Amino acid sequence: MIVVTTPTGQIGRRVLDHLLDSGEPIRVVARDPARLPDHVRARVEVVEGSHGDLAVVTEAFAGADAVFWLVAADPRAESLEAAFLDFTRPACDALKNQGVARVVGVSALGRGVARDAGHVSASLAMDDLIASTGVSYRALAMPSFMDNLLWQVESISNNGVFFGPVSGDRKAPTCATRDIAAVAARLLLDSTWDGVADVPVLGPENLSQNDLAEIMSDVLGRPVRYQRVPMDAFRATQIEHGWSEAMAQGMVDMMAAKEAGLDNAEPRTPAATTPTTFRQWCEEVLKPAVQGV
Repeated sequence: MIVVTTPTGQIGRRVLDHLLDSGEPIRVVARDPARLPDHVRARVEVVEGSHGDLAVVTEAFAGADAVFWLVAADPRAESLEAAFLDFTRPACDALKNQGVARVVGVSALGRGVARDAGHVSASLAMDDLIASTGVSYRALAMPSFMDNLLWQVESISNNGVFFGPVSGDRKAPTCATRDIAAVAARLLLDSTWDGVADVPVLGPENLSQNDLAEIMSDVLGRPVRYQRVPMDAFRATQIEHGWSEAMAQGMVDMMAAKEAGLDNAEPRTPAATTPTTFRQWCEEVLKPAVQGV
């Protein structure tokens, strides 16, 4: 039995797509099962509720061999600890009580180098908490997602501009969520690994924000530029969108760490390099999204 949390999220639903063809029994934890497509609901067992609730995860993890774990951190949380660690503690109790063998979790690059890196530091502390249960654990260590640009698709479409707080010329890896899901599914279906380790998930190239703008311009057939915004303005925007002070500051601290080279600390290896290029992602994901605005 494999358990999938966040089965309607941008990564979780793709993990689920991979797993459905495996023949393995699948159970999902969903706050709103109605959001699951009909063909998915017909093929999985559903436990309704939050995977931050002890009763829910105790039921979901019963008889499970492996769990896909992802914390979609609440932007309104009172602290990073509440958003990542407190949310995960019930699952840790259930992992031990139900005897789950393996967990694959979504985390971030930065182990050994992240200092006061906001959401990254909280993710790494979450990894340590899960590992402390004795479960075999693989933390998927990621840079920024290509798919996060979809949050700015209207600005890209209508104004030809996207924004961020990092330097336009800093080159760093990015990755596509579909590649993250593929790596996660492979690990969930493999019962031979044990112990605790990070699994870096790096796209095939290091690109700057200006590089991204050039590729987007080429694919979309219209000018797109990157505009850097000050960290204070970035924080204020998060708060205007309903983020708590602590969660907005955590995002600022994370972006400051990325500006200082956090995502470049992991050496690129063939095993850590995923296939989807940014150009391919733009052609297959961004361009249809822009055309749909």
